[in-house]
Amino acid sequence: MPVRLTLVCAAMITLCAGSVALAAAPATALNYEFFKAKVQPIFLEKRAGHARCVVCHGGANNALHLAPLPPGGQWSEDDTKNNFAAVSGLVNRADPANSRLLIHPLAPEAGGDMFHSGGRQFASKDDPDWKILSQFAGVN
Repeated sequence: MPVRLTLVCAAMITLCAGSVALAAAPATALNYEFFKAKVQPIFLEKRAGHARCVVCHGGANNALHLAPLPPGGQWSEDDTKNNFAAVSGLVNRADPANSRLLIHPLAPEAGGDMFHSGGRQFASKDDPDWKILSQFAGVN
């Protein structure tokens, strides 16, 4: 009996230690250069039947607060850094697939949430731009 109890205790300690190690593992850092080259341009794209993301999210007081687009249509490096910070805040590092960045603009029938006043920017997870966002978030 004591040997069995010792084995059970040892197994529980090992299991708990493994859980602590998993919980303490640092989240993968989001890639600024990838954001700048691939993600940020998505917010400027005109999608059929929709306004560009920057129209509603540029300078707005909502969850995705992008820098207003200056005349000439190019964000500065400081604007890009601010946009990166804003977008990074919508990434769930513990569960990237459930990031607001991914589910909010996705159609509900494809796994998105029910509300996005800008419409469903992505009809499915097969959309190339949605795939870029998911790669940034760490899903792929």
